[in-house]
Amino acid sequence: MPAPYIFTKSLSLHKILDQKTTADPHVTPRQPPPAAVPATSTTKHFSNMFSPPPSFASPPSTLPSSVTKPRPSLTCRLRKRTYYRRFGLQASISPPAPAPPTASQPFASDDSDDSDSLHEECGVVGVWGHPSSAAVAYYALHALQHRGQEGAGIVTSGESFSPDLREYKGLGLVSEVFANALDGDSLAGESAIAHNRYSTSGEKSVRNVQPFRASFREGQVAVAHNGNLTNADVLRVELELRGSIFATSSDTEVVLHLMATSVGSSGGVARKAADALNRVEGAYSILILTKETLIAVRDPYGFRPLVMGELKVEGRAAPAIVFASETCALDIVEAKFMREVEPGEMVSIDREGNITNSFPFPPLRRHACVFEHIYFSKPSSVVFGRSVYMSRFRFGELLATSAMVPDADAIVPVPESGVPAALGYASASGIQFQQAIIRSHYVGRTFIQPTQVARDIGVRLKLAPVEALIRGRSVVVVDDSIVRGTTSKKIVRMLRDAGAREVHFRIACPPITGGCFYGVDTPDKEKLLSNRMTDAEACEYIGADSLAFLPLDAMHEFLADEAPTFCDACFSGNYPVLPAVVTPPKLAAGF
Repeated sequence: MPAPYIFTKSLSLHKILDQKTTADPHVTPRQPPPAAVPATSTTKHFSNMFSPPPSFASPPSTLPSSVTKPRPSLTCRLRKRTYYRRFGLQASISPPAPAPPTASQPFASDDSDDSDSLHEECGVVGVWGHPSSAAVAYYALHALQHRGQEGAGIVTSGESFSPDLREYKGLGLVSEVFANALDGDSLAGESAIAHNRYSTSGEKSVRNVQPFRASFREGQVAVAHNGNLTNADVLRVELELRGSIFATSSDTEVVLHLMATSVGSSGGVARKAADALNRVEGAYSILILTKETLIAVRDPYGFRPLVMGELKVEGRAAPAIVFASETCALDIVEAKFMREVEPGEMVSIDREGNITNSFPFPPLRRHACVFEHIYFSKPSSVVFGRSVYMSRFRFGELLATSAMVPDADAIVPVPESGVPAALGYASASGIQFQQAIIRSHYVGRTFIQPTQVARDIGVRLKLAPVEALIRGRSVVVVDDSIVRGTTSKKIVRMLRDAGAREVHFRIACPPITGGCFYGVDTPDKEKLLSNRMTDAEACEYIGADSLAFLPLDAMHEFLADEAPTFCDACFSGNYPVLPAVVTPPKLAAGF
């Protein structure tokens, strides 16, 4: 067990955007929301994000007698409530008995078509030893844009005359955030880490855009994180009770505070990172940057991918090192794939370019997220040692074997993610593949759904049927997954309006019946179509002539001996680690 973490007023994580606090030290008040900040000017608002205040009184070591059960912060209470509501958890973290589904029951849905899919919450990039590290990180982020579209940031290091790390971040797509940021030397440096983010509703704030930066005794540190810490709420309350003040709602900031309170005096930032990450649970692929080193860490379960490559640098014998969430990011910058960062591994690169690795965490059985192969990762990537495209193609073949529609006239994919599986289904069935639904690539992200006009137009903003390929025909629509069912329902109606004689829906993954705790933004459990309804009721809800999913056993058959090393909790309910929930007894005890 790590040594106890003791709060001291010398920590440098207590000033939030130059605001002072005079609140009760035992209860962290809700911070006012930040003003809207243009992407081109966000840097100066974050430059002193974690600087120490002019004065800060250390809280007493014991609570006053009048405070027997300190009330958790509003942030903690809201996050706890979100976990209960979102995943249907009781205080004991055991799911309640599901209510029997009824087709007549009104189905809770979100009118936004963007909400009817699962979202990976981010992608990370690290570059070491390249004179244009920010540019390399920028293009690599482009390749990972599918992993997060709400915001992006880059932090660089390497200018010998500057003791500080340099950063630039903002809301929007990578091309929007960095439209002018790479001009000049504002992000000069030979090392960089970068991050793009998908945010949940209510959390779309530049404060939550990573990488995050903090000042330690060893100097400035920046962190970028892909995943989700399942005990972040408990750790956050513990840290708040001991005086820490949080500037964001991100679980990544918990890691920075834990590093700041690490009692390890030797080993530098790498030791602090190991101490901090030994206290967290859940999923993390993390990059840590200082003036002296770049550190890459992957959690012992290996939930999220993290790969390592080398990039030739003109005029230099030693190659640059590139870390990324997927191999497609290495491909775009022409870096050669070296290997995966292994589950539980910490890889460090020092100023001289020496690479060392260690395994500072207790070993756990690997649980790589199978949804990386179903939907999240780019088809051109190799993830967990397997081609993503070939996995999806094979899922389509297996789906055709288990749920054939023999008299169909055409196999139609839902673009773009359903294309590989549809090609596999067509190959196994012998039925002609037709690109009968065309996706618009110029719509962008639409969040104006509250208007009735937007509701009526709905999915037609993004998808258009080719009537000549549909009218009078029986079509099999293949999609990678179905979440709420709202988009599927609109697609069925759109195809019938285009003259389809029959519409059969085939889903190239098992039914999604549970949420994810490991870095995927999933709807509330009661909004998941397959958790709420039987297959027959779901078919009636979306209006299809038939509906079938890839059986879980068929997916396991494809994974073969590696099946036990994949996490399929959203299908099976077998969660390797459940979230820790803050409870009043823990608060009363002051941890």
